[in-house]
Amino acid sequence: MASRSVSETATAVALPAHRDTNVLRWLAAFTFSMVGDSVYYIALSWAAVQTGTPSQAGLVMTASALPRALLMLGGGVIADRLGPRRVVIGSDAVRCAAVLAVAALLVLTSPGLWPLALLALVFGTVDAVFLPAVGALPARVTNRDQLARVQGMRGLAIRFASVVGGPLGGLGVALGGATAAFGLAGLLIAVSVPLLVSVRIRELPPDDTVGTHNATARQDLVAGLRHIRRHPVLAPLMAAIALGDLGFVGPLNVGLTLLCDERGWGAAGMGWVLAGFGVGAGAASLLLTVRGRLPHAGRVAGWSILAGSVAVGTLAFAPTVVLAVGTALLIGLLTGLSGAMCGALLQTHADPAYLGRVTAVSSLVSLGLTPLSMPLSATAIGAWGTGPVFVVSALVCGLGGVVALAVPGLRRAELPR
Repeated sequence: MASRSVSETATAVALPAHRDTNVLRWLAAFTFSMVGDSVYYIALSWAAVQTGTPSQAGLVMTASALPRALLMLGGGVIADRLGPRRVVIGSDAVRCAAVLAVAALLVLTSPGLWPLALLALVFGTVDAVFLPAVGALPARVTNRDQLARVQGMRGLAIRFASVVGGPLGGLGVALGGATAAFGLAGLLIAVSVPLLVSVRIRELPPDDTVGTHNATARQDLVAGLRHIRRHPVLAPLMAAIALGDLGFVGPLNVGLTLLCDERGWGAAGMGWVLAGFGVGAGAASLLLTVRGRLPHAGRVAGWSILAGSVAVGTLAFAPTVVLAVGTALLIGLLTGLSGAMCGALLQTHADPAYLGRVTAVSSLVSLGLTPLSMPLSATAIGAWGTGPVFVVSALVCGLGGVVALAVPGLRRAELPR
């Protein structure tokens, strides 16, 4: 039995990721989980709006943000200590149980906002360990030379979930209200659990885990942060990701809404612009999935961030919705490419034993800190208009590209062959 397992693992490693059934099982599990998340957020927002006032609904929708931001770094330590697959399986099981429990509660009674707020808090807490573990898992299911392709496959799954999850959630609400939508979300997340159980995990080299279980959680966290700070690629990469996201999130979220309202394009116009962005980002993920590796990864990431920042600044001056859609498609392509390359570099240059903590820092920047730019962007647009704010945001985003190209370690970084 042991010799057959080693042989199967060697065969799996030799296969390209898109033909490896082990990787495909992981991808299917990830996709079901992400679609379930999308349906869950539709159900939560609908239930909150139907149950409380708009301000109360807003509080419920943001209830998960605080525990996710506060606990994310600790979640990275847990992912590295317990192993990412175990953490992802446990996280999906808890999220599934919580969503189905709320669905059952809504069938039996009308409990008000408190179970929705509690569910949001549970999701945020579980996300704090789920997100670092999800980021650390690909390194355990495939070889290093396939991690860039896996990053592209993961990007395609995220785009698929965003396209399919919204309509599925809306259909669930239309057919059976929030109860049916919550039930559907729970079932979709549940499907991921047996798929993850069937995924084979590659063991880490013994050197990488020495001392991990003898140290305290605080020592593990400090060691992870030290690993990033001293690494010639990871340290500037985190700075490039932070600056790129800070300059990108505000304009492409609240800024786009205000721009479309200002130009009279309406919700339909905003939908077309977002669709253009999604198509561009999906094309970038598909490129990396097909190619598997792009040479000069550090330079590609840096120049893509710079070019994408120019496109972000240009979007505010698009005179028609058609040109705005074209610009958004270009933004999606460039930022999708830079994001995929940054993610692939993070996956391939971080020591696997630290990958949960490295992913936690990256996720904290992207999901915990950069959303703060949205209210700042809205306030600034109200004071100075869309054009100046988009330009300033583009400059901040462009600084990420400057960091990537100015620091030799990141500029010369390559993906494994």
